[in-house]
Amino acid sequence: MSFLDRVRALNTFDLSGYRVLQIAGKKVGFVKHAFATILTRWPDVFCIEQTAVSVAPALDNPEKRSAAVNEVLLKLHSEGVIEGWRNELYPVNRFYGEPPYLLMERAAIPFFGIRAYGVHMNGFVRTGNAVRMWLGHRSPSKANEPDKLDQLVAGGQPAGIGLKANLIKECWEEAGIPVFLAERAVSVGAVSYCWETPQGLRPDVIFTFDLELPPDFIPINQDGEVQDFFLWPIEKVIETVCTSDRFKANCALVVIDFLIRHGFISPEHPDYLKILRGLVS
Repeated sequence: MSFLDRVRALNTFDLSGYRVLQIAGKKVGFVKHAFATILTRWPDVFCIEQTAVSVAPALDNPEKRSAAVNEVLLKLHSEGVIEGWRNELYPVNRFYGEPPYLLMERAAIPFFGIRAYGVHMNGFVRTGNAVRMWLGHRSPSKANEPDKLDQLVAGGQPAGIGLKANLIKECWEEAGIPVFLAERAVSVGAVSYCWETPQGLRPDVIFTFDLELPPDFIPINQDGEVQDFFLWPIEKVIETVCTSDRFKANCALVVIDFLIRHGFISPEHPDYLKILRGLVS
């Protein structure tokens, strides 16, 4: 394996298996053909065509769309089609900051190929020229990629909360980082990718943050989603990303982005430009 392999793994998809999802004439996602067939059961909510799925024009505002679509999703959840219900609403839009066309349950987002957003924070400690990185070890009970390595702090970006406020909330829930320390996190950009999952397409964006932590800081999980934490020399992090699949797939990309920005992957690397292009798809 290599850095480039990790990047390519999350930028592999075939749109021939999908129909465009449209709301109010705007393309907002992609729906698998098989899932589009399931949605034909609700003709008052979805208009199904050979190449497209549209939310019914009669649902002409975000509130109407959200309510009608949510009823469908609840039924599909009760039938076991949509699992891992979160009771967490995500905005459905074309780009971050655009007013949402509707709000949708997080668990359903991949079925509609809608762009989801998240916040991930690299927590690290610097001692002289040596850098160590804090990693979260995901609980084996997690529905999504259990028992994998994660950033110190990482979470989805729901509707109704700003990025930094969400990060500060996640800092406490996942690692017990107090507000005064979490506020020092620095926004350093974003990583984006598009890949296929069993549920559907994931064209996601992760807003990335760095936080240099004091040497005596010890993270303590508050919400039960992290099994334990590791503080690894950056050399071990590099080796693990390159030679194993221990990292959650999108977290590996956030690590690679950190390595580039901090000079651990230099422009002399033969795949440097390909890696950079693959981190922003």
